[in-house]
Amino acid sequence: MRVDIKNLSKSFGDNVVLDGISLSIKEGENFVVFGRSGTGKSVLLKCIVGLLVPDSGEINIDGSNILKMTNKQLNKIRKNIGFVFQGSALYDSMTVRENLEFPLLRNFDFSENERDKKIKTVLEKVDLLDAINKMPAELSGGMKKRIGLARSIMTEPQLILYDEPTTGLDPITTKEISRLIVDLQKDLNVTAIVVTHDLICANIIADHAVVLKDGKIRYEGELTKLTRTNDEFLNDFFDREFLPDKKGSK
Repeated sequence: MRVDIKNLSKSFGDNVVLDGISLSIKEGENFVVFGRSGTGKSVLLKCIVGLLVPDSGEINIDGSNILKMTNKQLNKIRKNIGFVFQGSALYDSMTVRENLEFPLLRNFDFSENERDKKIKTVLEKVDLLDAINKMPAELSGGMKKRIGLARSIMTEPQLILYDEPTTGLDPITTKEISRLIVDLQKDLNVTAIVVTHDLICANIIADHAVVLKDGKIRYEGELTKLTRTNDEFLNDFFDREFLPDKKGSK
């Protein structure tokens, strides 16, 4: 899926969160969005998936403006979009199997055998087939992130939105999850928009990146260009000591 956003604005009362931003995400691209807390990163994702309605602007997915769609048309688009929440958002009262089965029961008319096959296939992709009958409370933070990733690809989406996919993880697990995101992108040929504060994660996955400041896109380009600059704001934002050279990371 290709995503084109034009002059998108969103305010909450007097607080302008997004102020006329425009950007284009190519099909099959890993697109990273940076910004300090409160700069509208998560709001942007919620607008793209239709959880929030912007005040003005356009959000075009494969050439169609979702803001002009009926609920039926929007729900059809949503079936092709996966969303990985910051806290994994697993249902505590459900097993891993039941968590993964939920979007299939809600959106598709698969048989029990078809659902079982799909669940096992995605668990194999994230290397957690042995956790199929476990409860979320039995999983580590990294395992929960993997299950969240697995659930996001259950419906075979063409676009995946990641909201801080590595928050709270140690550096080793962060690298594992980040490389898994890249592997899934290549394996499934999906477009990914990733909101993150994590430079380790971004260094591994980013094809292109933007930095939001005061509700606007202030900087855009390849990650290496954004982190090798004389700009005072970017130097402050990107702590180079924690950003290894990108060469060979993928």
